[in-house]
Amino acid sequence: MNVRILVANASHTGYAERICELMYISAMERGTGIARRSPEYISEKMNSGKAVIALDGKQVVGFSYIETWSNKSFVANSGLIVDHAYRHLGIAWRIKKRIFDLSHQLYPQAKIFGITTGAAVMRINSRLGYRPVPFSELTHDEAFWDGCKGCRNYDILLRNDKRMCLCTGMLYDPEEHTKRKTTKNTKLIKEEITHEK
Repeated sequence: MNVRILVANASHTGYAERICELMYISAMERGTGIARRSPEYISEKMNSGKAVIALDGKQVVGFSYIETWSNKSFVANSGLIVDHAYRHLGIAWRIKKRIFDLSHQLYPQAKIFGITTGAAVMRINSRLGYRPVPFSELTHDEAFWDGCKGCRNYDILLRNDKRMCLCTGMLYDPEEHTKRKTTKNTKLIKEEITHEK
């Protein structure tokens, strides 16, 4: 098996229908909703270079795409799916890492976020430097939250004024990581100076 993880482009739009099928299957298995996307929407993400596709030869085995919110100050890596036959092989991690890196490249100042009920996705997000946050730290764009309407738990979100639900909000703030790197580098420099004395 030689699965390639690529930034999708116009040459991959023929896979859009199958990707939509995989998203639907995944949503049904989890018993929660997922924002339904049309093949046209998926194709648009590919055409604009805002998607990652996993291919085994000419077979699509995974996918994820980028959405921007709040005037591009927030980025969501959405629609992560992996075909059943390719699960538990590290492909989800490779897709998520590639879409995360692409998000940084396209929107270096944006906060990257997601909401999920999946333990595996939470582990991947944590490994990438995300932290759990209340929904109040995420985008306030109504269009994002409208994507939750297909979820069987949408009434819980509404009852809580979109402040909480069964999903966990997770956020990667590049500013926090820049501060950590600066603090760590400053500490190392101080240690080097102390050792030189």
